Amino acid sequence: MWTQKGRKGPKHVSTEKKKKNMATPVRAARLCRLAGRTVTCVSVARSLPARRCYISASTGNNFEFRLDELTAHSSLDLFKKNTAVIYRMLGLDPSHVQNNPERFRDWAVVFGDEKISGGRHYWEVTVKKSQEFRLGVAEALMSREDCVGTNRSSWVFGYAQRKWFAMTGNKMVPVAQVGKPDRIGIRLDYEAGVLELMDIEKHTIIHTIRAQFKNPLCPAFGLWDGELLTHSGLEEPEGLK
Repeated sequence: MWTQKGRKGPKHVSTEKKKKNMATPVRAARLCRLAGRTVTCVSVARSLPARRCYISASTGNNFEFRLDELTAHSSLDLFKKNTAVIYRMLGLDPSHVQNNPERFRDWAVVFGDEKISGGRHYWEVTVKKSQEFRLGVAEALMSREDCVGTNRSSWVFGYAQRKWFAMTGNKMVPVAQVGKPDRIGIRLDYEAGVLELMDIEKHTIIHTIRAQFKNPLCPAFGLWDGELLTHSGLEEPEGLK
């Protein structure tokens, strides 16, 4: 079991032209002791319709967000109008980034800029050349000293070492999934306490995390190589109703 520190240096880079000289951060070890509350995860193997048909979400509004640059670690560079993020090995010198309490200083994490306090919501993520990332939700006021998945205020699906896992409370649960889809769906039902990972290409729900959400949540992302492109404002796929 392991967690990955944000390669000392993840902060948000608004496509800065040139990065200050700084020592190349040593790639932190992948393995980390995980301890804490066991997360209750339920694997779901039901098939979705072969046809990608959409219906309106229960809230009546399609959830739309961008990535919040105020939260982004210095090694994370936002682009495409803050809908995408790329990991930069060097990143910016943390001392040259605006210091604010919302920013992750030690972990390569960024939040979405919208809060969720109820309803059912759906978004997708395109993964490009990344072999290590985390996708899910976290409480808006989660400690910026933690990484998503390592505490009881974040719930994520992660991919590393060619394997999937579900994680919260610093407890990792393997997810039986072969391969890495290029595009992934995330569905959140706040009242039901359900967070689901969907394989868009195979039209299946890969895994479900069940929890009790009590505080406002934000979409949450951890990235240690490659790129992630978010797609929000989508209607919920029919098979996830």
